[in-house]
Amino acid sequence: MLQLAVLFLIVAIVAGVLGFGVIAGTAATIAKIAFVAFLVLFVISLLFGRRSPVV
Repeated sequence: MLQLAVLFLIVAIVAGVLGFGVIAGTAATIAKIAFVAFLVLFVISLLFGRRSPVV
């Protein structure tokens, strides 16, 4: 998921340089959403990840 956020960030940068304002804004928004989703899933996996079995 982090790869998707980086991909949309690159698309936003390229579109911004080329002057496609709407495409750059949309790609940047998608990148932000994907990054936040990645952070939430990362924190959840840290909290509820692998635990050693209780014997």
